[in-house]
Amino acid sequence: MSGHANDHHSHGSVKSYVIGLILSIVLTVIPFGAVMTGAFDTFATLIVIVGTAVAQVLVQLVLFMHMNTKADEGWNFMSFVFTVAILVLVIGGSLWIMYHLHRNMMIG
Repeated sequence: MSGHANDHHSHGSVKSYVIGLILSIVLTVIPFGAVMTGAFDTFATLIVIVGTAVAQVLVQLVLFMHMNTKADEGWNFMSFVFTVAILVLVIGGSLWIMYHLHRNMMIG
């Protein structure tokens, strides 16, 4: 009997998908609420958005794509490290460029 039920590496449990869904919803509502209520200043709002975005990526990778650091799945770990490196470069570079453009283009 070789079916997909015995292949525990390719599919997650219903519990992990439900937890992932709930965390994804919460991590989407938090920055939305921070922006809509205006409860924080601009920098704090930016920190909330970036922090929840990073957490959202980790939730997606771990709970939905099932990436982990097991030795037999070394390619998953290398893909994860590459993804994190690209995200840091793109997001960090974009924030750096926007900060300097804002700072240097302000008239006044």
